[in-house]
Amino acid sequence: MNITTFAKRLCLLVPLIITPAAWAVEMMPSAPQLAAKAYVLMDASSGNVLVENNGDQRLPPASLTKLMTAYIATLEIRRGQIGENDPVTVSENAWRTGGSRMFIKVGTQVSVSDLLHGIIIQSGNDASVALSEHIAGSEDAFADMMNKTAGELGMTNSHFMNPTGLPNPEHYSSAHDMALLARAIIHEDPTHYAIYSQKEFFWNGIKQPNRNLLLWRDKTVDGLKTGHTDEAGYCMVSSAVRDGQRLIAVVFGTNSEVARAAETQKLLTYGFRFFETQTFYQKGVELAQAPVWKGTTNQVKAGLAEDLTMTMPKGQLKKLAASMTMNPQLMAPIAKGDVIGKVEVKLDDKVVHSADLIALEPVEEGGIFRRVWDSIRLFFYGLFN
Repeated sequence: MNITTFAKRLCLLVPLIITPAAWAVEMMPSAPQLAAKAYVLMDASSGNVLVENNGDQRLPPASLTKLMTAYIATLEIRRGQIGENDPVTVSENAWRTGGSRMFIKVGTQVSVSDLLHGIIIQSGNDASVALSEHIAGSEDAFADMMNKTAGELGMTNSHFMNPTGLPNPEHYSSAHDMALLARAIIHEDPTHYAIYSQKEFFWNGIKQPNRNLLLWRDKTVDGLKTGHTDEAGYCMVSSAVRDGQRLIAVVFGTNSEVARAAETQKLLTYGFRFFETQTFYQKGVELAQAPVWKGTTNQVKAGLAEDLTMTMPKGQLKKLAASMTMNPQLMAPIAKGDVIGKVEVKLDDKVVHSADLIALEPVEEGGIFRRVWDSIRLFFYGLFN
């Protein structure tokens, strides 16, 4: 495939990170203004932020913190560090933890799986402490794991002091960071993500409902978590899927349980009504071949490191135009994953996305004859170009 043909096809392939200025669409209303301190609406596939207000403001996250607690627990399960059925002995420290509770008893043993359900569905502070102690030995050590994980996920406005979200002046997060965390939970572990859609959990003779009211009101909603303290107000991270598109909505600091559900619903309704997302190619798909000098082969397969996903206002897809450039005079050796070019996507002559083209395979250095011959060719190439 030549570059011209590729550029024509690429207008249907490349993921976008579009600024609001590039979204000027006739008849598209302004985003809703919510009665909340901060909020973010994100497309789960592309990671594009569709709506935001004070999205990076550092605020107390209350029990939204438990999204990180649960994420680390499921990560440890996938790594084989702990097992679903491992017994966890409930410490007095866990048992005495105040706030919302799973009602586990000191000295008893509870499975990792049951504690995970108690954290996600019942928002149990006692369950959060018990599981954090099982994983890291202490709450403080677990908080270190939380902060390291936050850094790996790009949560630059988050700092955790405990696994529960109980108030601490150095414990904070942001609406945007919580959306990033929710996206990781959704994509990395679909099996455990199913827990977030469960409406109730029965433990110790007590049945407690999931506090996410949208699970009862909107059949497209399947997670994630609520939070509340006097300082934080009523907060929620939710996600919904309609017609194959998944959105993540985060609200911080509403004034009631009913309000956080209603304000979240406004975000989801707006996003599904006016935006569309489509994944055209997955990462690692060959999009072109680039010429290589002084290698064992004279070409290398080129593609993108991330899925080719677009989120745009409805009807704007056809206005995209794209171009591709390869780095001049690629020399072997080339390692798999090396950057060898760039793609730019434009909407109305404005660059709305650029991405690195990478080598999808290694190219070893050629023999002495090949290197000498290509050196001679490059000399004359330089004279005439």
